Amino acid sequence: MSSLRDIRRRVRQVAPQFLSACVMLYFLYHAVQGDRGFLAWLRLTQDLEQAKLAAVEVGAQRERLEKQVSRLQPEHLDPDLLDERARALLNLGRRDEVVIVRPKRQD
Repeated sequence: MSSLRDIRRRVRQVAPQFLSACVMLYFLYHAVQGDRGFLAWLRLTQDLEQAKLAAVEVGAQRERLEKQVSRLQPEHLDPDLLDERARALLNLGRRDEVVIVRPKRQD
């Protein structure tokens, strides 16, 4: 009987510490692995950097296209560009020209 009391007394002493350790491990796990944990923050930071790089690339492409469009406006018409675009769209050339076909670049 005394050994049973001794076991109960020891369990009462250890149980709060064990439960506290379990609660701390639970929160520590979710602080690292959870939806809003450290690893999720690292993934979001990496995704943000990739999105910034993509935005810079798209911005540069947009500027290039805006320049090309502005040169086709009636006020600032570039005859060489107009001729180049017309030939490309219509797939035409003159009889005395040599046409060299290059594969398209993939941007």
